[in-house]
Amino acid sequence: MISVIIPALNEEGNIPELCRQFDEMVKRSEYDFELVLIDDGSTDKTFDLIKEAAAQYDFMKYGKHPFNLGLTEALKTGFEISSGGIYVFYPADLQYRPEDIPALVKPIIDGADVTTGWKQGKYSKRFVSTIYNYLSRKIFGLKVHDLNSVKAFRAEIIKDIFLRRDWHRYIVVLAADQGYKIEEVKIPLYKRYWGKTKFSIWRIPVGLLDMIAVKTQISFLRKPLLFFGVLAFISFGLGLLVGLFALYLRFIVGEGYRPLLYLVILLTGIGLGLFILGFLAEGMAAIKEELGTVRKKLNEKNHGNS
Repeated sequence: MISVIIPALNEEGNIPELCRQFDEMVKRSEYDFELVLIDDGSTDKTFDLIKEAAAQYDFMKYGKHPFNLGLTEALKTGFEISSGGIYVFYPADLQYRPEDIPALVKPIIDGADVTTGWKQGKYSKRFVSTIYNYLSRKIFGLKVHDLNSVKAFRAEIIKDIFLRRDWHRYIVVLAADQGYKIEEVKIPLYKRYWGKTKFSIWRIPVGLLDMIAVKTQISFLRKPLLFFGVLAFISFGLGLLVGLFALYLRFIVGEGYRPLLYLVILLTGIGLGLFILGFLAEGMAAIKEELGTVRKKLNEKNHGNS
């Protein structure tokens, strides 16, 4: 079973056509599919149309948020509802067509763990997307062209990664960090079928800050005492050098320079603060690992009960 999870926010003009195209794809495909539509707090007729479609198509499931919680939370709701062994994350705007889902899933059937789409076609956010994906490749060391596209992945991956708000775009990064095999598939991109894009300029700084947060979590926070300890030793070393230079000026040259004393105090204080941060971060990392282990066990237990 392959679960296609589609969050929808004010997509009333897309839902009927989306379900119709999905139905055509299911009839032609050799795989078993279910369509899981999550209404993420829509204020139009999106949810009513989802319910109508669910009464028409037996492959449909749905969920609803009372207000908009974002794509990541909508995906989490979809994970809870889904029964498939493979999850597919797809948008509701029909810029990606259901007919291309089997191509996205095939590498996983053949042995991959995650497949990420590589957009093929013209789109308005190409410049922003190019910069974002370039930075992502450099920062995370991944050889994929597009992190912010459709994705397919094995269901068990969700047990091994932690998704914070807006971290859906980093599923590939977090999965690769856990050692899962990543593949890439070219997927056509079309004009939006109905409605307007929900992209805003404010998503750019949010995306950059999230990128830094993810990088921090998967690298620096693995051994935080080592990271902060190195910085602390550098600060202490600089303080020692400045102190020796101040002593040289005072007792050899015979000139005192009080700002150097302040600089020594500052560098020593920074070094001490970094050591304290390292110890605190080490404790937080240990708690995070323990919580991750507990979450895995709970997920495995719930999966076994279901």
